[in-house]
Amino acid sequence: MLDVHTIDQLADRLGNLIPPGFGQARADIQANMRDVLMRGLRGLDLVTREEFDVQAELLERARKRLEALEWRVAALESKPHAND
Repeated sequence: MLDVHTIDQLADRLGNLIPPGFGQARADIQANMRDVLMRGLRGLDLVTREEFDVQAELLERARKRLEALEWRVAALESKPHAND
């Protein structure tokens, strides 16, 4: 998930789009944007990049093992049977 620092940066960027003449309203809008972003992101089912990378590695290993098993099965199926 995005860390708090990243969310703060995003809220600041959005706040910078508001003209400076709005004074305190600008700060309030930035704070509200932070809250909305945090609530919205909490509601999503997100994983960290580290968790994603671990799962991707596990999936790759499983894919390779499955491929090796498929080759073994194909080799066994291609051998003539003793009972034939």
